[in-house]
Amino acid sequence: MGFNLLVWVVVQGASGRVLLGRRDGSAYGHGLWGLPGGQVESGEGLQDAAARELCEETGLEVSPEALGVLGVRRYAVDGVQGTDFLFLARSWAGEPQPLHKTSEVGWFAPDALPADSLLWLPALLDVHLRGGALVTEQLEDVRSARPLMGAP
Repeated sequence: MGFNLLVWVVVQGASGRVLLGRRDGSAYGHGLWGLPGGQVESGEGLQDAAARELCEETGLEVSPEALGVLGVRRYAVDGVQGTDFLFLARSWAGEPQPLHKTSEVGWFAPDALPADSLLWLPALLDVHLRGGALVTEQLEDVRSARPLMGAP
């Protein structure tokens, strides 16, 4: 069983909507809506990886230090396990556009995501963004996110 170390960026506008990209040409979730993000490269810092992935996929630029830590998710589902670090961006430079492995971008209310979103995305946004959980676990059921630690 391999292990993934991933970063995801929740870009949240003043209206509360979040930016999603339709994944295109990705080994995981092709054709589905998801957060900008991906693999952390060897020797790369987590915030640096998140800022890089955001820029590569949407063209938005953000200083790594400006990314707030939203939470951490551990998962082990269908023979795949890993840890995701979620970051929150509320300010950035540029206008979002579909770039690397993204066919389109759009803004969505966190509680009204497209039906063709990554299966784990609604639960993740619910417990981390709305519920304030800092650490969650997804075991067996990809559509659930069990909070392990909340905001102080």
